[in-house]
Amino acid sequence: MCPEPSRESLDVAASGRTESGAETLANQALALERQGEFARAEDCHRESLQANPSLAQSWVNFGAFLFRRKRFREAENAYRRAIAWAPALAPAWSNLGVLLACLKRDGEAETCYRHALTCQPDYGKARFNLSYLLLRQGRFEEGWRCFESRSWPVAWPGASAVPRWQGEPLAGKTVQVVAEAGYGDVIQFCRYGPLLKTAGASRVTLAVYPALKALLQTLKGVDQVIGTEAPAPEMKPDFWVPLMSLPYLFRTRSDSIPGELPYLQASESRVEFWRQQLPQGVLKVGLVWRGNPAHENDADRSLPGHSTLAPLGDVPGVHFISLQKEGCTGERVFAEERGNWFDAGCRLSDFPDTAALLMNLDLVISVDTAVAHLAGALGRRTWLVLPDYMTDWRWMSTGHHSPWYPGVMRLFRQPAPGDWASLLQEVAQALRGLAQTSSQVVEQ
Repeated sequence: MCPEPSRESLDVAASGRTESGAETLANQALALERQGEFARAEDCHRESLQANPSLAQSWVNFGAFLFRRKRFREAENAYRRAIAWAPALAPAWSNLGVLLACLKRDGEAETCYRHALTCQPDYGKARFNLSYLLLRQGRFEEGWRCFESRSWPVAWPGASAVPRWQGEPLAGKTVQVVAEAGYGDVIQFCRYGPLLKTAGASRVTLAVYPALKALLQTLKGVDQVIGTEAPAPEMKPDFWVPLMSLPYLFRTRSDSIPGELPYLQASESRVEFWRQQLPQGVLKVGLVWRGNPAHENDADRSLPGHSTLAPLGDVPGVHFISLQKEGCTGERVFAEERGNWFDAGCRLSDFPDTAALLMNLDLVISVDTAVAHLAGALGRRTWLVLPDYMTDWRWMSTGHHSPWYPGVMRLFRQPAPGDWASLLQEVAQALRGLAQTSSQVVEQ
């Protein structure tokens, strides 16, 4: 999850004024952006601002347009122009904070967010953006509280008829936990479900995306796992709660993250099936080099191409297992004559199948995707390769280990934006050391 810059249509109807040509152009620019007509959108932005440079919201929209294209200096200038015209415009301050946070100018970004909230205390987007900054710094107390301002809806048909849990005593109560965000988020935070039972709940039901239902049925400490598409139960629970509100409600701090691993399990029969498919007596390393292209930061978190993994192919004594499922094309990272490549991705049917395969691997090397979370939740050794630009808050701003997956996950960070080459050389060196150690163990 990433901070959210604001873009808003210019609405002058409430003021009783007639929309001007500049405002028409500003709104047209937003429409063209949504259609992917970026060159024409930029022209409309500029024409609007030339016609009336005092339209502060138009400067905000133009700044967001430039930010999305990583034209950071121009974006910052646009936001500051907006602030010059409207010093109390909260979206301008919040958007400037997003830009500065993404450039790791954290102190300035925090000042901008807090000023936005001074201008407009109920501006939820600024509070959510502040949470991203606080959480990645490990300032969990305020970070989780601000994270409650997130705007995405909870898709559960019975939510409107049941009170939302706000931390009340749970003795003898029933609780419906509802999944939100992406697959990786659900896998990471489902660990909180059992804590509700520990807190006294008589029954805990977890509503998750259909694709995750079978996998999360292995989570101990919850009574039932259902799909989010299921109708509201006839017997209404006493409370419902969004999954990602549980860290806040349980007052999670960096030293109190529920980190007992594994908390998910794989089917023994499926594990045995994959054991028979894979080579034995070698170091087996799973690879994931790209995530969901719909993710807002996928262009940075995914590798630019499978060839980026080439340095790993020079490491002897390793057999690589492709876990890449989306867009299977039979692409081979390493030369076929080496005989060290097994394409499993196209044969994986679901998350439980993936879990079973992971249990047969010695190591998973992955970009920031749900597979990395799954490997961690299963207690498998995982090396996570992270972008320098807009690293997700959950991996913190520094360090090489994750408190969310203690003892099993190692973080490799880009030394500079876009520098996958240096990072993969570092991973290859670490892999060479692991392979040598493994071969010595086998020989003994």
